[in-house]
Amino acid sequence: MNIKYTHVLLIVFFAACPAFAQDADGLFFRLNGITNSGLDFFNVDGILITSEKAGGEFSKKNITKTFKRYDVDESDLSLVDSTLGFPNFYKQRTKEDPAGIFTNVTYYFIESIDKKMIAFTFTAINKRDAEFERKFVRLVRDNAITKSVFSPMQMDSINFANRKIPLGSSCRWMGINNVQCPYYGQMNWSVHKDSADASQTVNHQYVILKSKKGGKIVSDTEVTVVFEGTETKAKKIVYDFTGVKSALVGMSGGKTLTAYYVAAPVRNNFVSCVMSFWNNDSINPSGLPPLLDQVMRLK
Repeated sequence: MNIKYTHVLLIVFFAACPAFAQDADGLFFRLNGITNSGLDFFNVDGILITSEKAGGEFSKKNITKTFKRYDVDESDLSLVDSTLGFPNFYKQRTKEDPAGIFTNVTYYFIESIDKKMIAFTFTAINKRDAEFERKFVRLVRDNAITKSVFSPMQMDSINFANRKIPLGSSCRWMGINNVQCPYYGQMNWSVHKDSADASQTVNHQYVILKSKKGGKIVSDTEVTVVFEGTETKAKKIVYDFTGVKSALVGMSGGKTLTAYYVAAPVRNNFVSCVMSFWNNDSINPSGLPPLLDQVMRLK
């Protein structure tokens, strides 16, 4: 095939695909989604997102009545983002816990193309990207999120940074990009477009766990691992829950929880990942349970 002709075909292909045209920074390659009980959940760049569509005319009264789960009243709906170009309200809340860790939640309530209402939340730690929020709101409103980013609630595999990992039928979602396999381990992750964002995200999660009360840290070290084929450093914490009574400990039956915190390059992006397992989980000869063995090995 003639090279120039091939280039023409590629140009025509991308011009004909709105999803590619709106995804210049590779968002859809980093984005994962699941749908549950009328809510869409997304994870990208360490940001947790929800969107929910409902009927009714777009108004403050209908928003507060319909979207009660967001705990907003009409007085909260005073800010409008004029750059969006369609009816909307937004609100931003910040909570510090523990010290130095700020959880930022932004709410958007918009009028959909078919004159209904869509509610969004964007939750991020120690950052907020208003331009990204606007872009994402527009993508959802325009029905431009590709179906390929969604995973089924009943899983037999996961899309881990654009690699399909078979898991069987016993694993379950604990949240978006957060999977637990009983006695085989648990991990949650996010795909980022740059290394600094991945490292900051995993460091914030590390600080949050260290601040938790109810157990005690008996080991806090840095170890060398190979994560998705890349040798890197991981933070490793061992938490002792001996004598602690809680639902988490009761369900697991374990005494100690081991957690690894990793940020590393993976297939042209960067991944932040927290992996954990209990002392009574099934441990392979590698020193890791089966789920963690799928993405990491110890040096």
